[in-house]
Amino acid sequence: MPIKVNLASSDPLSTPADVVVVGVPEGASTGEGVLARLAEALGESVKSQVKRDDFTGKKDQSIEFATRGALKPGRVLLLGMGSGRLTDVDCRLLAAKGARFANGVRAESVAVAVPPGIERAERAAAEGLVLGAYRFTRYLTGDRVPKFGLARGTVVIEGKVSKAARDAVSLGQQVGEAICLARDLINEPPNEVYPESLARVAAGVGKQHGLKVTVLDRAALLKRGMKLIMAVGQGSAREPRLVHMVYSPAGKAKGKLAFVGKGLTFDSGGLCIKPAQGMEEMKGDMGGAANVIALMAAVAALKPNVEVHGIIGAAENMPDGAAYRPGDIFGSFDGRTVEIINTDAEGRLVLADCLAYARALKPDLIVDNATLTGACVVALGPTVSGFFTNREELAERMRSAAKAAGESMWQLPLVDELREGLKSDWADIKHTADRWGGTITAALFLREFVGDVPWIHVDIAGPSTASKPYGVFSKGGTGHGVLTYLRLIEGFSG
Repeated sequence: MPIKVNLASSDPLSTPADVVVVGVPEGASTGEGVLARLAEALGESVKSQVKRDDFTGKKDQSIEFATRGALKPGRVLLLGMGSGRLTDVDCRLLAAKGARFANGVRAESVAVAVPPGIERAERAAAEGLVLGAYRFTRYLTGDRVPKFGLARGTVVIEGKVSKAARDAVSLGQQVGEAICLARDLINEPPNEVYPESLARVAAGVGKQHGLKVTVLDRAALLKRGMKLIMAVGQGSAREPRLVHMVYSPAGKAKGKLAFVGKGLTFDSGGLCIKPAQGMEEMKGDMGGAANVIALMAAVAALKPNVEVHGIIGAAENMPDGAAYRPGDIFGSFDGRTVEIINTDAEGRLVLADCLAYARALKPDLIVDNATLTGACVVALGPTVSGFFTNREELAERMRSAAKAAGESMWQLPLVDELREGLKSDWADIKHTADRWGGTITAALFLREFVGDVPWIHVDIAGPSTASKPYGVFSKGGTGHGVLTYLRLIEGFSG
């Protein structure tokens, strides 16, 4: 069960919880603030521990005290906040780190003291508690099942508890749980998550949150001429699906936004098969689709006054006798023909049909996100997503949204000179070019299918999964990108 988050106005050191988390600004000393109060309650050992650990509140510093019954909290964790101006990003990170620590010491309850005067702090802290408490334990049995788990989280504030603050904490919990859904889907094994079952999850989210959900099966895809999605999935016993989720505001919509996710529930590489080492990680090649499902759940909780469409192309790329081949040529929903060069570059084919489908909705913006290229990880590392756009004014909106969300994203250029590499002698376009600039040529290929619609492409290949926890992100699936997309939607909503 996910952690249940509530709100309280109290003194952090008088809050009954297994762990209480307090942020400490840089320059802290044992003669003032929370350190002084701890020294008064726990004795001289506090000063000696602070001196031994050289704790001064610098960013990323931490120090822990067991209270042994001298205070209501069982443990107090102090986290250094640094010297800069604090934002809701810092509150989310403070809470996530605290919840992760509490999990590690087998705590059942955790409270985080929110620094005063920060806008959106209550919501961010609730998000952080849910994200930091996350663990994927579904397939553990016997002695591997965790004996303890975080059940309760408290956001502690100064002053009176208002309805707005309670609503913010409730929204933060719902957003956090939506992102954890994305993590669950990425972490699930591919024998459990495949195109049809992924579509069922999306339909279930729609039913739970009052969203309209349409699922296109094989017959419907063929009828619409979505031959690129069909080509990718034709080597698998699991047939492809396209999922269309719709959130409509109660009043007049201020705009229409479409978010597209790549849903390769497993990518063997097809006939251009991948090396065995690391192939098990390809269960996460549907991170973009998982993000879209999570985003739509979060949007339903947020209730912005814009219409939001979530579109998922789900397929499994397998190498049997019916698999598509290098040299094949297929039509597309867009109408143009595509020559296949490398069957392991399948994600852009699925996205191409989905982008053309999204374009037909006449949205004000299309955002696609996909675990698309290893080249993006080479360029930016495993914790940064790369993004491209066909409108320079959108680049600034995207940068601002990512910064406000605390997610690392970096703009990459659409270098038109590289478009030459996508020219085909036999079809309208090839789907891959030369090795160099592979992330860029993938984006250039996708651009062919959005027409004149404002568009952002986000390559989340690096941070969609993590080899170890960091920041607010968990080991395994992370849901990286969802918070940024929410900020982008809120910007359009005004």
